[in-house]
Amino acid sequence: MYPNLYFFLKDVFGVEAWHWTKFVNSFGFFVAISFVLAAVVLTKELKRKEREGKMFPIEETIEVGKPATISELILNAILGFVVGYKAFGIFFNKDSVPPQEYIFSANGSVGGGILLAALFAFFKYREKNKQKLAKPEERKIRVWPHERVGDITILGAIFGFVGAKVFDNLENWNRFIQDPIGNLLSPSGLTFYGGLICATAAILWFARKKKMSIRHLVDAAAPTLMLAYALGRIGCQVSGDGDWGILNSAYITDSAGKAMVAHPGDFEKAVAANKTIYLNEFGTDSVPHKTVKGPAFLPTWMVAYAYPHNVNEQGFKLANCEGDHCNALPVPVFPTPFYETLMCLVLFGILLLLRDRLDIPGQLFAVYLVLNGIERFFIEKIRVNTKYDIFGFHPTQAELISSLLVIAGIILFFWTKKLTPPVKTVR
Repeated sequence: MYPNLYFFLKDVFGVEAWHWTKFVNSFGFFVAISFVLAAVVLTKELKRKEREGKMFPIEETIEVGKPATISELILNAILGFVVGYKAFGIFFNKDSVPPQEYIFSANGSVGGGILLAALFAFFKYREKNKQKLAKPEERKIRVWPHERVGDITILGAIFGFVGAKVFDNLENWNRFIQDPIGNLLSPSGLTFYGGLICATAAILWFARKKKMSIRHLVDAAAPTLMLAYALGRIGCQVSGDGDWGILNSAYITDSAGKAMVAHPGDFEKAVAANKTIYLNEFGTDSVPHKTVKGPAFLPTWMVAYAYPHNVNEQGFKLANCEGDHCNALPVPVFPTPFYETLMCLVLFGILLLLRDRLDIPGQLFAVYLVLNGIERFFIEKIRVNTKYDIFGFHPTQAELISSLLVIAGIILFFWTKKLTPPVKTVR
């Protein structure tokens, strides 16, 4: 497990001196990569639709030649101060506070904040000064849909994070009411569907405002979203952020954090010896598990992984390990992030194959909703998640939402067909 870049460099190259590399969190790194690649794929898809005459530019009037305003300089200075306050603070952090905790704390470097505030304001002033005209003028420009991908990505990131936090706290309401502020500001605890719903709502509002074809936009986004999700799950797997499956009782964990085949009674002994750990995790003595022994041709970790050195520091203390992230799970679990990465990469390929076969706008996105819902519904069967009690049924939040997505996708698929007039053939 590599909770951050520091652990990767230490394990692979034996480098321990660069403590600032603890700032590069593994989960955050892969989320950033997923956003970058998603933006690239979305740009290519929108350009393809523009070449095919399915999406068009709109004219906008902009004013050029004005010098930087006081409000612009102040906003850039504030942004620079926040970035510098945290970035320099983390870089020179001598207290070894975990970076994800440091970001959400009040700690920081005032000097670093002032330095970057001045630089950000200066760069904005210089940029505007280069474009300054003796008399500012209005110009009309044509903006293509693919040129708005930057704005779409920023909206997706902001509202995706907010939605993920809100839905996570709704799913874990008892935990939230015990410490509302702490849970809202905590760097951990994110729900994918919350992020998807809120980000989608924000982007659709933006697209409507900018007169973009919503049906063509969501079709272009369908394979993009599947790829981003697959890459984001790599971050979950590599960092060990707690987003894993239920226990695989066919194995137990040794003192070094490796899974080994369990003998009769070993599983029960391991659970009993770590009762406090599992009580904190599940809130009950009933520990969800399945007994599945993997085939000989597969590495054991693919069916049972103890997540040694996980970023949440869950489990028992590993032997001969000092410092942060020295824990592993007493009983290995199903590595569900790994499964979801594989499945979603396959589904990404399927969506790419279908994009030229589904001519009705909106239908590719409908297929995405169905595939996404089915994938998540079944992976929930072996994932650790909070369950609701609804008329004797005990679904998870993700099972409820994924079921609704499948239904919505099926309805959307046939509804878009009705919206699209039949092509008239000339005889």
